[in-house]
Amino acid sequence: MPFVNEILAYRSVSIAGLEKNTGKTESLNYVLNRLKTINTRIALTSIGVDGEKSDQITRSPKPEITVYEGMIFVTSEKHYLERKIISEILDVSQERTALGRLITARARMQGKVILSGPSGTAEIRKLIENMEQYGVNTVIVDGALSRLSFASPAVTDAMILATGASLSANIPQLVSKTNFIKQLIELPLVEDELAKQLQELKQGIWGIDEFGRIHDLEIPSVFLLDKADKDIFRFGNRIFIPGAITDKLISFLQTQDREVELIVSDFSRIFCSQHQFSSFLKRGNTLKCVLQSKLIAITVNPVSPNGYTLNRDRLLDEMQKTLKVPVYDIKSEICG
Repeated sequence: MPFVNEILAYRSVSIAGLEKNTGKTESLNYVLNRLKTINTRIALTSIGVDGEKSDQITRSPKPEITVYEGMIFVTSEKHYLERKIISEILDVSQERTALGRLITARARMQGKVILSGPSGTAEIRKLIENMEQYGVNTVIVDGALSRLSFASPAVTDAMILATGASLSANIPQLVSKTNFIKQLIELPLVEDELAKQLQELKQGIWGIDEFGRIHDLEIPSVFLLDKADKDIFRFGNRIFIPGAITDKLISFLQTQDREVELIVSDFSRIFCSQHQFSSFLKRGNTLKCVLQSKLIAITVNPVSPNGYTLNRDRLLDEMQKTLKVPVYDIKSEICG
């Protein structure tokens, strides 16, 4: 599958699942199995816990994670001690997590590991930077359920998205839900010079005038937006909000008697519903972002947790037609 080679063009790649049992770990294992044959150095970690034999809540079986000789992996002390592999410790972190310090190690053979890395995005960024000292070409970050912040372009450069029948057992609905996330990931970018300035702003609400100048609207939180005693559009119809974008905010902006250009930091800050998102755009409004992640590929698992199997050919065909990116069924190695 060509997307595996594309991974090597990026310093860091996240693998995110839209729901449990969408095949995220199987996608990760497929990628690692392919990368073992390529002469490059890979590092691997997780922002949650992955690689266990069974789900801690449902007790259902889960795929384990296999690493290969030469690969570097980062996991907690607790799970490093449970590894089924011979490895060389490269570093022991000074900071502690709930599962102990983080161990950076190099695999000396093929074997199974449980990954439990940093819990926050800032820590992930730092880990990625630290991998340079080991000559790592690409860091792969395995994600946590329904948590896309680690896949933000401020954290990783590119991503692979895992979706499937556990998100919806109805093909049109599954395609629609997945396409919504793809739309968020691929929001158009603002102009480069403005993006550089907006990256420095971490809170508040800002207006942008016709000359690209940024103005503090002196509203500390989006929760106070509807109580503002000044015209929030006094500098123009372009508004930048670095924080969370919710249904309430989108609904408020739709009540304004003008077409609004809402600028967000990146897709991971958007928590509005698909309905509100579509309604906002249909009214002539615009959504843009400061940073954009590269979506390398989408993998699909046509089997739901209750055993129902979607028609693979139809699913891949409809996904490919609508999403217009490479779509793969990892289990059967079929490309849509």
